[in-house]
Amino acid sequence: MLDKLFKLFSRDIGIDLGTANTSVYVKGRGIIINEPSVVAINKKTDQVLSVGAEAKKMVGRTPGHIVAVRPLIDGVISDFEVTEQMIRYFFNKVHNDAYRFLVRPRVVIGIPSGVTEVERRAVEDAVRNAGAREVYLVEEPMAAAIGARLPISEAVGNMIVDIGGGTTDIAVISLGGIVASRNLRIAGDKINDDIIQYARDKFQLLIGERTAEEIKILIGSVSPLNEKLTATVKGRDLISGLPKEVIISDVEVSEAIAPSINAIISEIKDVVEETPPELVADLITRGIHLAGGGSLLRGLPELVQEATGIPTRLAEDPLTAVVRGCGIILEDVESLKEILIHEQE
Repeated sequence: MLDKLFKLFSRDIGIDLGTANTSVYVKGRGIIINEPSVVAINKKTDQVLSVGAEAKKMVGRTPGHIVAVRPLIDGVISDFEVTEQMIRYFFNKVHNDAYRFLVRPRVVIGIPSGVTEVERRAVEDAVRNAGAREVYLVEEPMAAAIGARLPISEAVGNMIVDIGGGTTDIAVISLGGIVASRNLRIAGDKINDDIIQYARDKFQLLIGERTAEEIKILIGSVSPLNEKLTATVKGRDLISGLPKEVIISDVEVSEAIAPSINAIISEIKDVVEETPPELVADLITRGIHLAGGGSLLRGLPELVQEATGIPTRLAEDPLTAVVRGCGIILEDVESLKEILIHEQE
């Protein structure tokens, strides 16, 4: 009886619980939340002050007793309680009505491939403790492939590269299963760190994570562009300790991030080498699909294609591929159960 009541008042949810951003899909409504995975906490009272976009504004700008934390690192939970509070906040945002106390949604959530059973259990427990009625886990490259509308259930090779905030997932999928894959903890956050380190080494300039991310979005490129781009970077001079402003170009950014990009491409080539020849033949025809925020770096599809000899293209709306895949699974859980890692009733 209670279960029927929960079903009546709850909206089923698909979640891409990312290191940098969390996206939420609601059954029948589409993607309604896409916010940073950041929580601001008052350390004196342990009270959550804000979550998402509002909390991100506080990063690097808080007094000593307030901390803006990212509860996920490299795609896995680093702070269980804060993650639980963040998920509960998103649940309440979806169910912003008088019957919030009856909310017990069914949830499909994407997690990186290659995580341990303990890490999987942490995600499942956090979502359940936040109020979920049922929890279904799916590997992010599988969800991204579904979100990109690849025919994952057919006997053909589909290759997806999902470059998120904390991890890059590379997978070849056929007949509803992953044939060859890699998960590496080099992605958007590492690229930001590369830019921070480059500014320190070349300009003796100390910049923050937010500034590095802004540079990456504004002029980030994996190779020099025909049309030169530049950005003004403001930070602290490491020698004088005073404010300093410099101009950085797309050429310098591509130089800064080259080691991380080369590492990702090397892993893509390794996955192709591990793929059975019949599926490699499919990839030559069907191509490699890039998803995730990191795939938006200028020139990346062309660089991957040059390195592998396989046509490479961006998935439609690469930022939301994983959460759209979770939403598609949510709409028809019964027929897609075989692709789930496991589920709890």
